[in-house]
Amino acid sequence: MNWDTLFGVANIWALASWAVLLLLPRGEITKALVFYLGIGLLCLAYSVLFVLLVTGSVDNGALAGAGGAGFTTIEGVRNIFMSDGGVTVGWIHYLALDLFAGMWIARDADAKGISRIVQAPVLLLTFIAGPFGLLIWLIIREPAARRANPRKGKLKL
Repeated sequence: MNWDTLFGVANIWALASWAVLLLLPRGEITKALVFYLGIGLLCLAYSVLFVLLVTGSVDNGALAGAGGAGFTTIEGVRNIFMSDGGVTVGWIHYLALDLFAGMWIARDADAKGISRIVQAPVLLLTFIAGPFGLLIWLIIREPAARRANPRKGKLKL
């Protein structure tokens, strides 16, 4: 399996999905494209590659020094990424979840009447550093959410 090619294709696919989310009008078709063809296909690629990687069907060759992979220690997580397959699958994981967060932010912002000029930097930050962009959106959305649901302490998520 050519991990470099898969890594590149996933990057281009995610970038194209982000471009659609940022630049095109957000009608039902556009949202469906990003949701199903962007996020959905990244999730599918991740799932298939993850199963193949975990079962040892592909990429048995971790880099020198890699021990047992696992999720409970820093060393175990580091070992997951000590192969081209592990890095590629991990990266697709980030791409899919960051795009999902971006899609949620865009839909939430649209529903709350937040300008796309305000949305754009938040979405770009989410693209570059997912949780950071999401945090900024959660801070920005709070006043809009309170206006949309004026009952004290009851936010409409």
